[in-house]
Amino acid sequence: MQLTNEKIMDRRGFLAGGVAVVVMSQAEAKADDAWPPIIDTHQHLWDRSKFRLEWIEKGSILDRDFLSADYAMATQGLGVVQAVYMEVDVVPAQHSAEAKYVSDICATRSTPTRAAVISGRPDSPDFAGYLDQLKENQFVKGLRQVLHGPSTPPDHCLKPEFVKGIRELGRRGLSFEICQREADLANGVKLARMCEGTQFILDHCGNPNVKARPASAWMKAIDDLAACSNVSAKISGVIAGIDRQKDVVEQLRPFVEHVWNAFGPDRVVFGGDWPVCLLGGSYKQWVTALRQIAEGRSRVDQRKLFHDNAVRIYRLA
Repeated sequence: MQLTNEKIMDRRGFLAGGVAVVVMSQAEAKADDAWPPIIDTHQHLWDRSKFRLEWIEKGSILDRDFLSADYAMATQGLGVVQAVYMEVDVVPAQHSAEAKYVSDICATRSTPTRAAVISGRPDSPDFAGYLDQLKENQFVKGLRQVLHGPSTPPDHCLKPEFVKGIRELGRRGLSFEICQREADLANGVKLARMCEGTQFILDHCGNPNVKARPASAWMKAIDDLAACSNVSAKISGVIAGIDRQKDVVEQLRPFVEHVWNAFGPDRVVFGGDWPVCLLGGSYKQWVTALRQIAEGRSRVDQRKLFHDNAVRIYRLA
């Protein structure tokens, strides 16, 4: 399937960009020391010699491998101490292989990657059997199926078979990441309410259009999701959709602030969304922008966002 960069942006949880080596001055490094260490809850990696990612457009900015060494360069000097791998929409036949691939990376402890959210299809007839293969896997913390691909209708997540699969995740102590169109967030609210025994993480601030002012429907959906005690929110991804001709911080501030205020200091986590963040700016630019937005918050709340909440929500060491 051939996708333009615009369509790739619409898919949200998926990936982009070249990698730039960040060279920091001593002054910059010293300034970063004032901030808490980072647990990145949204890291993408892929090796196309091992996996088929059919959504990548030939010759696009995504048309290359993104490996642990590239991630190390992209995050250099920013204090990333752990990362949670996020599934990359490999073809369904390779779901199990993807889980093994990232689990092997986690087991080496030679990179920041220490846990994973893997691919899966909750409405598939053999979903319980698929999860059975992972029950001894200490690295798998949850599952994601992106819900706004071109072949996924808006109400897909409300199908009885899908709801049954999400409830099964909760019974096994696994979470589900909500990644869907801004217009479909009301269905995410319904899903969370129907599956109170499952923990959810909302990806990318609910995928708002950050080139416009926050829409009232998006704000209400965020408030409704925050009213569900089993939902947390990931402040991630939004830099990929910015207008490069406008101030980054001022574009993102109202969206980040609304999510942070709605969910409160204990139910938000940071996500780098590398390399898709490169559609709007480098990893360092994203971290720098978010730190500027967070400057008015207490040191305790800053640390909860960038580090402490991730330990609890993703059950990390």
